Amino acid sequence: MRFIEEQLLISSDEQIKNISEKVFDGERITDEDALYLFNHAELSILGVLANYVREKKNGKYTYFNRNFHIEPTNLCVFSCKFCSYSQEYKHKETGWEMTIEQMLDKVKAYDGVPITEVHIVGGVHPKMDATFFGELLAEIKNHRPDLHIKAFTAVELDYMFRKAKMSTKEGMEYLISKGLNSIPGGGAEIFDEATRLEIAGDKCDSAKWLEIHQTAHECGIRSNCTMLYGHIETYEHRVDHMRRLRELQDKTKGFQTFIPLKFRNSDNDMSHVPEVTLIEDLKVYAISRIYLDNFDHVKAYWPMLGRSSAQLTQSFGVDDLDGTIDDSTKIYSMAGSEEQNPTLSTDELIELIRQSGRIPVERDTLYNTIKIYE
Repeated sequence: MRFIEEQLLISSDEQIKNISEKVFDGERITDEDALYLFNHAELSILGVLANYVREKKNGKYTYFNRNFHIEPTNLCVFSCKFCSYSQEYKHKETGWEMTIEQMLDKVKAYDGVPITEVHIVGGVHPKMDATFFGELLAEIKNHRPDLHIKAFTAVELDYMFRKAKMSTKEGMEYLISKGLNSIPGGGAEIFDEATRLEIAGDKCDSAKWLEIHQTAHECGIRSNCTMLYGHIETYEHRVDHMRRLRELQDKTKGFQTFIPLKFRNSDNDMSHVPEVTLIEDLKVYAISRIYLDNFDHVKAYWPMLGRSSAQLTQSFGVDDLDGTIDDSTKIYSMAGSEEQNPTLSTDELIELIRQSGRIPVERDTLYNTIKIYE
């Protein structure tokens, strides 16, 4: 065992010592353990423990993929207090909405380019229903069958299915039949009901979010999951959120990666809430990596954190930096992210990873290796 790990095991803090022993022995930590880490562990200790888990699962590899985003609309029937992106549908003169033809044109712009994934998310638009998006999926697959379509948060899906009077299973099977390959993890926010009600009270509740992802897994497709942190939630709320994800993963094994999302206070109804520090960011990444023992991957969205901070997260449990995102998605920049023009070439992203002492691995959406950049 390395020297620093030995020092952890002789720590003067008996609780930290006991938790460390669990981690090094491959034993699952409890909710109480995770809460203790949030409240008492030094960042250096968290980094050692998280990196141990990261390297045990994925070695020195850091994954990325070549993807692009389509954002059908920023018009939304919901009004989440933390959101800087969406415009309420009643104020639609300030927003945008794309036709199927316009979105297909964005796909065609990548003809001949080795992109493996299109990521489709946006506001919840009352006229963009299941039939509309079913047609979009079919058009994309007809044009480029090999392109993996990762699309629609659970919030979008819930609205779509209710409007179409479909059950979750019926709706999921319909979209899969049209070409849906996986779903992203957005819309989870924070699962604590009282907090969720305060920051996003009119969207689907936590139980529905979890039901939609469980149904997706049962229908044979994978998904990601997220947690919005750094607003009005407590450490207890974070642990509760991760516990529900870990329990569902025990049931279905359908989650691919966990993605902590940092609350940004630019131009929204929670601008009075200060943003948390980089130290708190790293604490969240590290503890999630330690706690979510049944997850293969923890991802950092480099556009939201910024390139240098994203590099640092790789020493705190992160093994995935998402993708090249080379169409400058508006979701990040409108939320006040560190990267106002979130575009990286593949070579730039590879160098970003290498500078951190990691080995870049290009993957597809399902984490099949395309190329290792030794």
